[in-house]
Parts: sequence; C-alpha cells; structure tokens
Amino acid sequence: MRKKIIYGTALLTSIRLFSQLSVNLESNSQYYIDDSKVKLSETEKEQRLRSNNYLNISYKLNKFTAGVQLEAYEPKALLNYSPALNKTNLGTYFVNYNNEKAGVDVTLGHFYEQFGSGLALRVWEDKQLGIANSLLGGKIKYTDPSQTVIMKALIGKQRLGFNLSDGLITGLDSELKLDNMIKAKDLHTSIGFSYVNKYEDNKENSKFPKNVSIYSSRMKMEYSNFAMELEYLYKTKDNIKQVNVLDPNNIFSGNAFLLNLSYATDRFGIIAGLRRLENFNFYSQRDQIGNIYHNSVLNYIPSLTKQYDYSLANIYVYQAQPRLSFLPQKKSGEIGSQLDIFYKIKKGTLLGGKYGTDLSLNISNWYGLKGTYRSYINDIRDYKTDFLALGEKYYSDQSLDIRTRLKDKWKVALVFINQYYNTYRVEETSGEVKAQTLILDNIYRFSKSSMKLELQHQWANGYHGNWAAGLFEYNFNKNWSIFANDLYNYGNSDKEKQMHYYTGGLVFRKNSTRIQASYGRQRGGLLCVGGVCRFVPESAGLSLGISTSY
Repeated sequence: MRKKIIYGTALLTSIRLFSQLSVNLESNSQYYIDDSKVKLSETEKEQRLRSNNYLNISYKLNKFTAGVQLEAYEPKALLNYSPALNKTNLGTYFVNYNNEKAGVDVTLGHFYEQFGSGLALRVWEDKQLGIANSLLGGKIKYTDPSQTVIMKALIGKQRLGFNLSDGLITGLDSELKLDNMIKAKDLHTSIGFSYVNKYEDNKENSKFPKNVSIYSSRMKMEYSNFAMELEYLYKTKDNIKQVNVLDPNNIFSGNAFLLNLSYATDRFGIIAGLRRLENFNFYSQRDQIGNIYHNSVLNYIPSLTKQYDYSLANIYVYQAQPRLSFLPQKKSGEIGSQLDIFYKIKKGTLLGGKYGTDLSLNISNWYGLKGTYRSYINDIRDYKTDFLALGEKYYSDQSLDIRTRLKDKWKVALVFINQYYNTYRVEETSGEVKAQTLILDNIYRFSKSSMKLELQHQWANGYHGNWAAGLFEYNFNKNWSIFANDLYNYGNSDKEKQMHYYTGGLVFRKNSTRIQASYGRQRGGLLCVGGVCRFVPESAGLSLGISTSY
C-alpha cells in the first residue's frame, strides 16, 4: 500500500512539473455617443454598445500543447472591424507536439507561420487591427541536430471571420546555414527558399487562374559588425481588380525585391533598406483582393517608414502600395528606401552632457514604379516598368530624434519631422500635403511616482491644416495612473472641423492584470501597428479595456 502511495505521489508530482495551464482574457468595449461635433451614422446608431472579447486557454503536458481561443463580438464588433467578425464562436484551436531533442515540431489545427521576411507568407493575429489570418490544417518543422538545416511544410485553409476562405494553401520553406561549410571566422551565412501556392476553383470564370504561386530565394550574411539580407520573389499570374471588380481580361504576374544592410558598434549604427514591389498582393480568396479589413491576406507588406509613437506624426502615415491598377489610377507598385542612423554622444562631453545624448536620424522616400500603360480592344490592358527607375513621388519623411537626461530623474526628447504626403496617390483622393511636426517629450520620476508631459505642434499646407496636441500622464505608483490628451485641429480650412479630439482616463495594473477606462473623441484616420494600418472612423464615447492572464 505504501509503495502505491509513493508511486501515486511521484506520478502526480511529475504531471505537475511537466504540465502547465495558461489562461488569457482580453476585452475591449465602447459605448458610442453623439456629441456636438461627432455624429454616428444611422446604421451605427442601431447598436451603440459594442465589444470585442477574447478568451485564450492553452494546456501543456510534456511535449504536447493544446489550445483554444473563444471570441465574442457582442452585440457587435467595434466600429470598422470586419463584418465577418460577429457574434460568439470558437476562433482558433490547435494541438502541437514539440520534441526539441529530435528537432520535430508538428501542429494540427489553427497555426501562424512566417517564411523569410513575410513577403511570401505571413499569417498572424493582431487584435488591435482586427487581423485574424491563421491557417487551419497542419504544419511540420524539422531542425537537424547541428542546427544547419531547417525545413517547414504546411497545408490548410485560411480563416475568414469564423469561416474559411475558398483557397487551399500549401507551402514549403527551407533554410541552410553555411557556417560549417565555409568555416570563416566571424562570418555567418545562410540561404533560404520558399514556395507558397493558393489553389482556388474558378467555376465562375475559366479565365481566372486556379493556382497562384510565390517562389522566393533569400540570403543572409553577417560579418563582424556588418549584416546583409537579400530576398527576391516571383508571383505567378493573378487576378487584379478594377474599381473593386475582378477583371478576367487582365491577369498579371508580380515580383518583389528586398535588400537590407546594417552596420553597428557600441555608439554608432546605420540601417539601410531598399524594397521594390510590383503587383504583389497575395490573397487566399480572389474576391477579397483589396478589401480594407485585411481579410484573407497571405503575405506581410508593411510600410517601410519610421513608426512614430506620437499622435500628430501619425496623421499622414504611408501605406505600402503593392497593387497593380489601371482604374481609377494607373499604378503598378512602389519602390523606395529607408535609412536609419543612430549615434550616442559620450557623457561628459559638451554635447553629451552629464548623462550622454542619443541621436537618431531617419530618412524615407517612396515612389511609384516608372512605366508605360497601354489599352487594347475588349478592355485588355498591358504595362511595362523599369526595374530601378523612380516614378511619381508618393511619400517622404525626414526626422531627427534627440534624447537625453537633464537631471538624473528627468528624461527629455526633442523630435522634428518633415513629411511629404501624396494624397492623390496614397488615398486616391486629391492633392498633396507638406507637414512639419515638432515634439517635446518629458518624463520625470519621483521616488514612488512619475509624470509624463508631451507637447506637439504640426504645420501643414493643406488637407487638415495645422494641429496642436498635448498629453499629460501621472503614475501614482506601479498600480494606478491617470492620463489626459487633446488634439486640436485649429488650422482646418473647414471651420466645422476645427475641433478638439480629447481623451481622459484611468488605468489600474496589478501583476498581469490591466484595466483602462476612458472617455473622449477618436480622430478618424489610419490606425497603424508595425507598418500595417486600418481605417478607424471618427467617434466619441466611453471605452473600457481589460486584459488579464495566469
């Protein structure tokens, strides 16, 4: 009997050691109102209270992990989320087996994956953007014992709301590290190859291609303080849309080119990126091409510009332009570059001061592809582009960021941004804007609390005109904080739009729990995370956000 008890106790202890339950809850709710300046549409008024809720549960036992995510958009999803996200249902579920010693990782169910930079394939989730692009099927990853060869294979259908898109996705990815073969000191080299295919029946029109594939090759090299990444991709013939209608008479191939170079030391760093995209949208369902909700997107095409943390700097944000179009405009993609330079001035010098000063300079320039466009009979069109020639300018920005300490507990940042924004090309409306933004950011830490004061101003020669903004945040301790901010569009040429977008709120944090309640107005425009954006409408009301995990 005693042996049985000891054995049972040991077994229970073993299960506890090798098992783990994880639960995460996230809820974002808003009650929308009409105030003196901001009005809801008649459709939006039908449901003023809206909420997005996610309950994620995973359980790990030894080498196995199983998980589910329950989602509720009740009574409706927040404004301008995809209509495919509605009511309550099971969003994702999976079972994973991971044996690191054998180098085998297998997943059945919903999964996320990325090949290379993501230009060939990236399926991911971002709740703030309303992106839920997982694949439902299976994937396997193998890594050999020497970490020299990494192989991936997958098959599945992509999530579209609580349903699945029509296309069947298959993919292969391989990466080979050449260090053991080259055996050069301080040189690390790898090459990779990817293949992704979308199969979709073309019953509605025999001209639509059943198979659309992307072939990718890439190389990465690191030597001492230098690094280089190079990737080229080719997409077989795919559908395009003309004024949001699929065009069976005009089906074209596409390609992409990406080059990243970097050099870094303790106090100096430089990163340069060049990218060219031509007709490089990739969707798992052809009728979803160009939708504003990122439904059925298979690859990752962020804008390669500096991602700013400041509200006025995000009024004119660039979105990548990979799409081929003859109507309403003639454009076939984009080409451009981004340059980042970082330098740390030594402390104790004239410019470094007592604590040292961090400088960063960013320069981004983006253009359309230079080319010729031709039309023939029966609405058949064609075009030709030059590989590295620059077409019409779409966007540029130059920014200088200076950060230092004025005292031991007082951090200050001064940021200047100069932007050019081609509204006609990026938003397909009209005009262009030149804007300059100046930002002063202060953080002061007391013994048990801290305060943040942020002042911004933007001068613009068109569109919205001039803005002024301010943010105040006070953290009483590690648990409680309050904040208030205001964006004032005082320079708008339309006096009705010369308004304040104000928000005030309270935040509570404890361990892994965070609760935020706020009231105010939301400026309409693009909300961007990591270079990917979605449009949010102008609104006003009360917001409540809750996240917790254990």
